[in-house]
Amino acid sequence: MRQLLAVAAGLAVLAASACSAPAPPRAAAKPSVTSTGPATLPAPTGAHPVGTTALYLKDTSRPDPWNLDADARELKVTLWYPTKRRDGQRAPYMTPKESELMLKGLRIGGVPDDTLSKTRTNAIKDADPAGEKLPLVVLSPGFTKPMSTLTSLAEDLASRGYVVAGIDHTYESYATTFPDGRVAECLACDSDTDSGFGTGVAQIRAADVSFVLDQLPAKWDGSDRIDRSRIAMVGQSIGGAGAVAAMLKDSRVRAGIDMDGSTYARIPKSGFTRPFMFMGSPQHIPGGRDNSWDRDWKLLAGWKRWIVLSGAEHQSFTDGPLMAGALGIKPPYGVLPAARSVELTRTYVAAFLDQHLKGQRQPLLDKPSSRYPEVKFCPATCGQS
Repeated sequence: MRQLLAVAAGLAVLAASACSAPAPPRAAAKPSVTSTGPATLPAPTGAHPVGTTALYLKDTSRPDPWNLDADARELKVTLWYPTKRRDGQRAPYMTPKESELMLKGLRIGGVPDDTLSKTRTNAIKDADPAGEKLPLVVLSPGFTKPMSTLTSLAEDLASRGYVVAGIDHTYESYATTFPDGRVAECLACDSDTDSGFGTGVAQIRAADVSFVLDQLPAKWDGSDRIDRSRIAMVGQSIGGAGAVAAMLKDSRVRAGIDMDGSTYARIPKSGFTRPFMFMGSPQHIPGGRDNSWDRDWKLLAGWKRWIVLSGAEHQSFTDGPLMAGALGIKPPYGVLPAARSVELTRTYVAAFLDQHLKGQRQPLLDKPSSRYPEVKFCPATCGQS
């Protein structure tokens, strides 16, 4: 099933679906408007400055599911966390090569190949972590997308007092760069029309998550600051499907959010009792184009919410809308503005995590809010204007 990545039809060129192969490269098209220059991620809203660092892990217990020549699964994990340091080198959003491969994969032309690598971030590279016994949030991006496409959310959560571990699922995105200079491209893109593809990817991501949770104590010097009894997972698109699969596989993941992703892992008929939230675009209203949430909603036996954002598109929950100006793309009327989609995503994700990992009750999650009229609570207020 093809789901548009764009913030609207005019941004459709930004991506292929959660589970469909990208179309073959075509001649570069001139952007519909002039590029506004490098994108800048909005400042985090929490009290803490943010640091970031990258880990490179190798799981020798299993071969790579996509690369038949690799007898181990290699992963890049980006960490964001509170720090006391306010000045220093800002972390790169992605490398110039990663930007080139991303634009090629998305079939975007008319701008320099390194455009996305010039995006301005907020986190200080390799800053020392601060804080003690912080909750951990695992992030998983959409299919074909690198972890960097969730940077704005990751930075914000870290500023609010979370350690965030974002996983680049190797060979499932347009580009993942390893320390020795190798760039892993999207081998999985050739397989996404196979029967059972979505189910298989969700299971691979669940295995990746469990491995990362196993490895963090030994691989990161700041891991003693993580409260391992308070772990949640948030995923976008197929990453959201991975959140369901990871929670079914690994009891360490206490709570989860699926941002606009079809679900594939089958929940047992006996139900599922850990807190979970669906957060999506109007395609996920009850009886909408995607019925997987209707199916799974009945099986969520614990705390649960199902919210839909009016005017949202598939990538409204990512950095995608923030990149539109830099890529010379003008979103059409009626779509959530980039700043508003970022605000809504950050606000509701943080509220969920604050309630279920920090024990701070969030009335925002109990009913619609006049401050955020775009947010509809399903099934009760879905479809209301």
